[in-house]
Amino acid sequence: MSGMLDIRMLAALKPISSFGPARLRELLDYSHLEAVPKGQNPFGKRGLHGQSVYLLQGELELEYQDGNRVLVRANSEWAKHPLGKRQPEIVGATALSDIQLLRVDDDVLDMIATWDQFSPHDGAKPLTESGAAPELSTGPSRWLSSGIFSAEYIKSGPFAHLPPANIGQLLERIEAVAVWANDAIIREGDEGDYYYMIESGRAQVTRQVGGINMLLADLKAGDVFGEEALVSGAKRNATVTMKSGGVLLRLKRQDFFELMQEPLLHRLSYEDARQKVAQGAIWVDARHPSEYRFDKIPGAINIPLNDVRSAIGALDRNSTYITYCQSGRRSSAAAFILAQAGYDVYVLEGGLWKAPRYQQE
Repeated sequence: MSGMLDIRMLAALKPISSFGPARLRELLDYSHLEAVPKGQNPFGKRGLHGQSVYLLQGELELEYQDGNRVLVRANSEWAKHPLGKRQPEIVGATALSDIQLLRVDDDVLDMIATWDQFSPHDGAKPLTESGAAPELSTGPSRWLSSGIFSAEYIKSGPFAHLPPANIGQLLERIEAVAVWANDAIIREGDEGDYYYMIESGRAQVTRQVGGINMLLADLKAGDVFGEEALVSGAKRNATVTMKSGGVLLRLKRQDFFELMQEPLLHRLSYEDARQKVAQGAIWVDARHPSEYRFDKIPGAINIPLNDVRSAIGALDRNSTYITYCQSGRRSSAAAFILAQAGYDVYVLEGGLWKAPRYQQE
């Protein structure tokens, strides 16, 4: 229904009116119009839980838990705010005319509001007469206009589990770097120094195998790289080269550790991990196939760290995964990659070295 919805309609609502034009356009994908005939209860089949619901057209009578009844008209001050967010609770409703409601996912709305409050001046900029966004400034405002920080990305991408307390610091510490075609951003064998996000442009990942450069992956805007060496403490295991010009966003190693690594890594003791497996979680062995064949946890699937990116999309997003290796280093890197792709994943604390040797079942 987003095709019937104009961003100016969204801009008249609270707290949506605080969002900038780019955010309003994004929010269309998470907004749905609903027509309700006169005389019906609009919340009889679909309640208010998990959604912000606004009255866009018509008249609606609300009955509250304390017995009070309120008439709400579209375009009134009351209708600019989501219904059901005030106490006491709504226990009944009747459409006094044919009405139109707007439903917006509460979780997305709250995440956007949280991120954008770190850039209030950007969010407060009005639309131009043409409906286009005004010129963006640098700093946090500039980052929040980037596709890297789109609603989809902050909902299910690498920043989905970032503690709100870290958002402001993250936006302050990110650096933008202009790059050109054929620039080598990281080289196999180097020490890990930065975590990278591609704002624009394309790149390729290669590794030396038998003296030949083997292509491992093509990267595009929105993709991230460089985390494996940072999380595992190992040297870079591949080379990333730009295929076109573009812009990279990067975080220094220490900033990455402080702001992003631990929030995305959920560690479990062996006993807690076994309980989760008993409830349906799946062991993921992040070691080489030769190690896996010799010494695996029964029931585990083998996805070597080098192949984890290729498994994204193939793994069931409705399942829970627990990664392990010998020490916890490679499995931490594997868990981080999966977590930033939106998977429910844990890492076995200390790896197999800390697991009871003969109780791995």
